[in-house]
Amino acid sequence: MPAADPAQQPQLDTLKSRADFQRLTRHGHKKAMRGFVLQVAPKPANAAQTCPHARIGYTASKKVGNAVARNRAKRRLRGLVHEVLRPVAKPSLDYVLVGRHTTLTRPWPKLKSDLKRALAQLDAEMDKS
Repeated sequence: MPAADPAQQPQLDTLKSRADFQRLTRHGHKKAMRGFVLQVAPKPANAAQTCPHARIGYTASKKVGNAVARNRAKRRLRGLVHEVLRPVAKPSLDYVLVGRHTTLTRPWPKLKSDLKRALAQLDAEMDKS
């Protein structure tokens, strides 16, 4: 089966502002999985008007390891988002993936299933609230 055309998949913008990361930490819904933590929150009104796409941020603290390990963890998270989250991302939401030490060693298929499960659980949780 040929790979999906990247032009047809929804676009994701990158979160870069520290204030956005803090907003998701304080007010977002959170799901901790073995390989990462996923945080999701609705976009603020000003961002919803200026950015029509879902936004995603990546972070890994020094608990993950040295700079090389943190960068490797974030690369794995970006690959995970490209395969799993990008096709289903909702434009009205902001997402943050927080790397853990196990992000580096968890098998790829398990990371993918973790993200699918976290998205489903957070989707159900956000529908309730």
